[in-house]
Amino acid sequence: MSAQTSKVVFPGQKKSRIAAAIVARQDRIPVWALPRMVLLVIGLGLLFTFYDIGDINVSFIQTCTQIVVGCLPLTASQYLGFPVLMNLLGYVLGALIFSPLADRYGRRDMMVVTMAITGLGSLYTAFVSDYTHFVLARTLTGVGIGADLALVNTYVNELAPRGARARYTALIFILSSIGASLGVWLGFYLTTPPEPFPYGLPFALAGPQFTFGWRVVYAIGASLAFVGLLLRFQLPESPRWLITKGRVYEAERVVERMEDYAREHLKAELPPPEPELQVPIYDRRTGYKEIFSNTTYFKRTILLLVIWLLAYITVYSNISGLTTLLVALHYPVAEAGLITSLGIIGSMICAFSAYLLGEYLERKIWLMIAALLTTLGEVTIACSGSNFELAALGSIVLAMGCYIWLPMVYSWSTENYPTRARASGFALVDGIGHVGGGIGVSYVTSLVTRLGPGGTFVLIGSFLLLAALLAQFGPSTRQKRLDEVSP
Repeated sequence: MSAQTSKVVFPGQKKSRIAAAIVARQDRIPVWALPRMVLLVIGLGLLFTFYDIGDINVSFIQTCTQIVVGCLPLTASQYLGFPVLMNLLGYVLGALIFSPLADRYGRRDMMVVTMAITGLGSLYTAFVSDYTHFVLARTLTGVGIGADLALVNTYVNELAPRGARARYTALIFILSSIGASLGVWLGFYLTTPPEPFPYGLPFALAGPQFTFGWRVVYAIGASLAFVGLLLRFQLPESPRWLITKGRVYEAERVVERMEDYAREHLKAELPPPEPELQVPIYDRRTGYKEIFSNTTYFKRTILLLVIWLLAYITVYSNISGLTTLLVALHYPVAEAGLITSLGIIGSMICAFSAYLLGEYLERKIWLMIAALLTTLGEVTIACSGSNFELAALGSIVLAMGCYIWLPMVYSWSTENYPTRARASGFALVDGIGHVGGGIGVSYVTSLVTRLGPGGTFVLIGSFLLLAALLAQFGPSTRQKRLDEVSP
């Protein structure tokens, strides 16, 4: 039924009361109340997103030697910063432009648009002929990724049960970890020369006759995006967003389906509805207007923005720059790639750990645990010297910290904003926060020749520790209703 019809059925204050009752009914559902296929569809989108974030880590050395005149493996780190910085600039622009549109026009439709942009960017990258076009392609890809991450996390948190928002954010993040793993390992297999283990992979493909593996990496990414794009057309719209637009009847139909699915899953009757909270509908202060005009949300934004800026210096220095950083520390290219690739083991461990244990502690506590693990991993790599086993262990621990941090801060950030500005709020802090990622990859990692391994890795880890300390001043959100934390 259209929005116009719903206005006739539920006029004036009666519509507001019915909207509050619908939200109370949704908040009582204790389980994920949509088909598991919905989670898979969302997760496939994030799988591609993190595939694209991770694939440049190992593959860029081959890319650089093929499209930049005079580029050598030892000097590739000098050329990595600019495309990563422009990718992150695209990320910022995409997040800031498309997320307010999602607050205005809907989560699902914008998720279709953002996946299409991301896939086109990856396809463009596969066919570039020079460094300039590579930078442009990475910028376009970043536009799609930035918006997509904001919308996916907003969507999941609006549909998940109140006692399991971090749990389901972590669940789809497992597929993100698989995507990152796929990107790194395919890059390692297709773009590094064969070397005996543990200095590389003896069956790696790169060589004088196979110098285009990096193109294959990006072409595979474009294929993954196309599959995710087709599946997203099947997703339901968020009932919370429908209510903010006065489409109460449509929201009720979605919640009814959720209730039916939950009863079937539980094989029991649902608990009584939660107490009704005031739910604004037809509020003109949506998106950035609401954030900047509301003192509470403005203060939260400032705190979250500083946290994201600091955190991404650490996270992107590791996720996008670890291989080139290790090469600059005189590790052979193949060995550096293998150390980075083995770190993915840590990301998988922590994605599953966040899913199983994420709701047992406040998000803020998990952020501190993540920062301490990351710092421990940084120090272990710095102390490894030429010891492969110790460097690999440090890479695994470092990845554990980064991949606990991300799903927890994703969930926490969306909880800090109301439905009418949730996508915009997340995009604002996460999007602008990616400037920190550009600083980390283009500047902080370049200090390795002056600070040495110890100083560089300790410096990189210190930013995440400071971000975790600042997070302790933010609100507690675990087990609380979204409209209770952010009315």
